[in-house]
Amino acid sequence: MPDSNETERHAPNDPVVHQPRLNVAIEAGIGRVTLARPDGANAIDLEFAKEFEAAAQTCLESHVRVVLISAQGRHFCAGGDVKAFVDQPDLPHYLEEVTKHLHAGIVAFVEMDAPVVVVVQGSAAGAGIGLSAAADIVIAGTSAKFVMAYTAIGLTPDGSSSWFLPRHVGLRRALDLTLSNRVLSAEEALAWGLVSRVVANEMLTAEAEQLVAQLAAGPTAAYGAAARLLRAAGDNTLRSHLEAEAASIVQHSRSADGVEGILAFTEQRPSKFIGL
Repeated sequence: MPDSNETERHAPNDPVVHQPRLNVAIEAGIGRVTLARPDGANAIDLEFAKEFEAAAQTCLESHVRVVLISAQGRHFCAGGDVKAFVDQPDLPHYLEEVTKHLHAGIVAFVEMDAPVVVVVQGSAAGAGIGLSAAADIVIAGTSAKFVMAYTAIGLTPDGSSSWFLPRHVGLRRALDLTLSNRVLSAEEALAWGLVSRVVANEMLTAEAEQLVAQLAAGPTAAYGAAARLLRAAGDNTLRSHLEAEAASIVQHSRSADGVEGILAFTEQRPSKFIGL
């Protein structure tokens, strides 16, 4: 397999050979998805979108306990590959295909039980915000910057950004970010609720690895159910949400991990969760 760090190179008359946009590895219950187009700031084109959907499917089929999404290079993701847009004879159809695959991947990652952790360094722009905002936990380096950028080129948001952004930062701030294209620093993104924690750039890997190891040893099914309850809270009435809470805690009290967690607590020993 070609080195994913290489720039795409071809002679004028040679067929274009696309380098992988993402690397996917499954190890010890951890699904590692690495954006692997550093020379292009990990910008999203059709190949990227297709590989992103496939990566989500791989994690689903492998029954991973946690997913770590990170990126090679100085930047997390520059959003859509605008240079690729210019080359399209039918841009609306191209964008329809890109969003179809990208959105399918996002939905798969959001709906799986395994928590999704995203690590952001440098720029997260456009759909790069969507990829991070859709995660359960976002760890940003001090170099991280967030900008919507869509309206700067006369387009509207995609990649789940318009769904998650107002839920994380509130409608007023989401409108400000989307219409003015102001750039948020890592510390501002933390204060606004767009990221979970900010660490020094050199500590990003260590922080992420410690977190995913902790989550991989945890009760995966309970993680997924808890996340779904929290995401649904804003759309439910209090009564319907309390009913959902009651049904969920009763269900998980019967699960293998629920039984083990309670027993381990009473026996004052570490729990040995199996993800069920």
